[in-house]
Amino acid sequence: LQDEETRKDYDYMLDHPEEYYRHYYHYYSRRLAPKVDVRIVILVTVCAISVFQFFSWWSSYNEAINYLATVPKYRIQATEIARRQGLLNKTKEKGKNRRPKEEIREEEEEIIKDIIKNKIDIKGGYQKPKIYDILLFQILLAPFYLFKYVVWYCWWIYSFTIKGREYGVEEKLYIIRRYMKMSQSQFDSLEDHQKETFLERQLWIRENYEVYKREQEEELKKKMAMDPRWKRYRRWMKNEGPGRLTFIDD
Repeated sequence: LQDEETRKDYDYMLDHPEEYYRHYYHYYSRRLAPKVDVRIVILVTVCAISVFQFFSWWSSYNEAINYLATVPKYRIQATEIARRQGLLNKTKEKGKNRRPKEEIREEEEEIIKDIIKNKIDIKGGYQKPKIYDILLFQILLAPFYLFKYVVWYCWWIYSFTIKGREYGVEEKLYIIRRYMKMSQSQFDSLEDHQKETFLERQLWIRENYEVYKREQEEELKKKMAMDPRWKRYRRWMKNEGPGRLTFIDD
C-alpha cells in the first residue's frame, strides 16, 4: 500500500465491498501491468529502426556501385581515370612480387569501384547514406527543421507575395517539384537536361504545367497503346478478365 493509486483502490474497496469484480480487475491490472518504462521501449524501438535503416541504405548504395561498375560507360571512364593516376600499374607487379591473377583482378575491381564512388554523384533512393537522415536524428532535429521551415515560409511570403519579387532558379524548381508532387530525393534524381526543359517551358506557371501534364499523359497513352504487353493485357481483360467464372464440362 505504499503506492498512492493502490491506496485509493484499497480505500474504495473498503467503502464499496459489494463491487467484487471491480476490485479483482483493479488488483490484477496493477499486478500484471508492465514494469518497463514506456519511454525506454520507444527509445529502443527508434534506435533499432534507425540502425536497420542505416545498414539498409548502405546495402542499397553498394548495390548501386556494383551495378555501375558493370555499365560500360562508367567502367571505361573509371578505368581511364585509374590509368592516368597510375593506380592500375601498381597492381601489376613483376618478378618475385608477382601475385595471382585473381587477386590482381579483385584489387583492380575495388579501385574502379572507389573511383565511381568518388566521381559519380548517385542521387535518389540509392544515394550515399547520411547519418542525419535516419529516424533517430530526424526526431531529435524535428524542432530545428520546424523552426527552419517557419522562417523559410515567412521569407517566401514576404519576398514573393508582399514584395512581388521574381522567382530565382531554385524557387522555380521548387514550385515545379510541388506541382509534380515529387519528394526532394526523387526530383534530385532527374537528369539536368530534364530540369532545363522544365525551366525552358516555364512550368512554374500553373497553366504551362497543366499543358505539359496533358502532353505527358497523352504520350503515355500512346506508348501503352503500342506496347505489346499492354495489348495482351487489354485482350486478356476483354476476353477473360479478373475473377471471371466459366463452367466447362470435362
